[in-house]
Amino acid sequence: MEKTDASSAAAVADAKISSIFIYPVKSCRGISVPHAPLTPTGFRWDRQWLVVNQRGRAYTQRVEPKLALVEVNLPAEAFSEGWEPTKTSYLEIKAPGMDLLKISLCKPPKVSDGVSVWEWSGSALDEGDEASKWFTNYLRKPSRMVRFNAASETRPVDPVYAQGYSIMFSDMFPFMLASQGSLDELNKLLKEPVPMNRFRPNILVDGCEPFSEDLWTEIKISQFSFQGVRLCSRCKVPTINQDTAIAGPEPNETLMKYRSDKVLRPDKKQQGKIYFGQNMVCKESLTEGKAKLVKVGDPIFVLQKVSTAAEAVA
Repeated sequence: MEKTDASSAAAVADAKISSIFIYPVKSCRGISVPHAPLTPTGFRWDRQWLVVNQRGRAYTQRVEPKLALVEVNLPAEAFSEGWEPTKTSYLEIKAPGMDLLKISLCKPPKVSDGVSVWEWSGSALDEGDEASKWFTNYLRKPSRMVRFNAASETRPVDPVYAQGYSIMFSDMFPFMLASQGSLDELNKLLKEPVPMNRFRPNILVDGCEPFSEDLWTEIKISQFSFQGVRLCSRCKVPTINQDTAIAGPEPNETLMKYRSDKVLRPDKKQQGKIYFGQNMVCKESLTEGKAKLVKVGDPIFVLQKVSTAAEAVA
């Protein structure tokens, strides 16, 4: 494990943040923001809402690719430090052929039990009949929209990888970081280039070598310490065109040739996985204190790294 020193004033950044993305409704479109507040479960508003079927199971793009076409918007000030919603603050939801749906950011009163996403189940806040009807009509199957009930529920991340951290409706970890260099390298091998929205990162960085993020086990962004806890294994979502909701074989077919566990981790147990990006947690997200904002343009200093992807946790 290599260590580097980022404390000297003359230290040169290893990369910088080029974009920050928040995905308020799981599996729907993200929002690109100039800055985002850190919370104990990731960036504020990230995967706070979920669309579920009549049994309370999560819908994702894996089974409902049409969710890729659902646009969401929050007030710009919702991403400012310490902002609290008022009675006129809304999450706005749009999709082709559908009227605008407005969800009040003030807490809904009704609780739905038996909501589940992957390994977790618990209660959530139900957004009511109008939202239910909207998603039922759009997906053409019974649906409800729920919000994570942070007052009564916690969803811990797998303690094997990171002890003491929690998420809302994200897949596994609070943050996913990827680099522009990695995407550019992948696109050199594809007949038709793909945009970064196929991979749905929270933090997009630029200025580093392709796939160098594989190796980062500890980085500093602004004054915050982020731990790289696990290479991000990819499902079928990167194969879904986020502008059309139509799936194809790429980029996963190409990734399988040079980003599979067989190629990157030949001596480890093979599970037929492919990797793109690094899952992360942030130490400071768990402590009280003000000015917890991460911003586009923030420099990234690599404090610890491994020498090859085979040494990284996956």
